[in-house]
Amino acid sequence: MDVEVGREKVGDAPRTFADLQKALLEPKRKLPRRLAQIAAFATANPDDIAFGTAASIATSAQVQPSALVRFAHALGFGGFSDMQAVFRERLRDRIPSYEDRLVALRNRSDPVTKTGALLDGFAAAAEQSIAMLRERLRPEALDEAISLLASADTIYLIGQRRSYPVTSYLNYALGKLGVRNVLVGSAQGNDPETLSFARPTDAAIAVSFTPYASATIDYARSVADRGTPLVAITDSPFSPLLPPASLWFEVAEQSFEGFRPMSATLALSMTLAVGIAERRGTK
Repeated sequence: MDVEVGREKVGDAPRTFADLQKALLEPKRKLPRRLAQIAAFATANPDDIAFGTAASIATSAQVQPSALVRFAHALGFGGFSDMQAVFRERLRDRIPSYEDRLVALRNRSDPVTKTGALLDGFAAAAEQSIAMLRERLRPEALDEAISLLASADTIYLIGQRRSYPVTSYLNYALGKLGVRNVLVGSAQGNDPETLSFARPTDAAIAVSFTPYASATIDYARSVADRGTPLVAITDSPFSPLLPPASLWFEVAEQSFEGFRPMSATLALSMTLAVGIAERRGTK
């Protein structure tokens, strides 16, 4: 039988990690401050929730252990361990390794050639990704981001791992268009010093997708803490880039056998670059 806990009902808890994310989406801004703090920590550090103890998680999230129980109850769980089980279940659905992806490709039995299957698969994934971007993107949000970035003295470009080609392209395109920018990602490792020059009159673009690059998250928070407006390109309303971001875009790149072309992300990046230059030219 369901049991009432405060205003929440225990017994109607999310059964999967995806359901848990959906449950957090609507009420996350209505949670009490401490519970909202736990929600932000949990979405940014799901493995810590899965493997940690209540005491260690509370210490990392900077809350009392009892707050974790209240958070679990707010989501409909009977207790913290019930919620933790959902986070552990998520580990079974981890992103496949590159070796696993290649094995999946070798096991395909398409009637076309292997190379033909590769082209067809990646082209279809790219088409789907761009179609979803066009369907979801709000023109007014794009216009707001372009206005914000066009007014910046300098634009800092933050991206690591598979997102680095996106910021690298932005660095090239903005430079060619006469827009002052700084590409973050130096071989000598002095990125924190580079970002220390960011000011409220500047802006930053941060790009990261699951599994999120920890350096990108740290750098994004660093510039946001300095009062620098931040535009995020990411893949989920629960991305750890969202708390520090002034504006954000959700890009869901479709995959082919676990490999994700960056077609939609690059299309959005090109739109931003040209839009910024055009907006600056009309001022």
